[in-house]
Amino acid sequence: MKKGRKELIVVGDRVLIRVEDGEERSKVGLYLPATAVDSQAVQGGTIVATGPGQPLPEVSDHLDEPWRIGAAKDTRYVPLQAQVGDYALFFRKAAVEITFEGDRFLVVPQAAILALSRE
Repeated sequence: MKKGRKELIVVGDRVLIRVEDGEERSKVGLYLPATAVDSQAVQGGTIVATGPGQPLPEVSDHLDEPWRIGAAKDTRYVPLQAQVGDYALFFRKAAVEITFEGDRFLVVPQAAILALSRE
């Protein structure tokens, strides 16, 4: 995500979410139970950036011939289900709050996302 001259790069299997204030009903029409809103166990927001995914190990890393050095290969990743623009419901305890250029965001691992809503 770029803002001004700075760029925020999300790494691994994490997503960057613009925070939505706790309400009984989310912007996309999903109702949250009172227990989830009160304890803030579940929160929602719009995904503004995603990481590349979880890196896959190279097959050659597991061979019993460590003296063989293969050519440098591009890292392959397991793609994320979450996409930029999706609305995500996620576990609040797994999120890390950051401020970037005056805006508040949450960094959430994909495993903490409960549901996605996509246009």
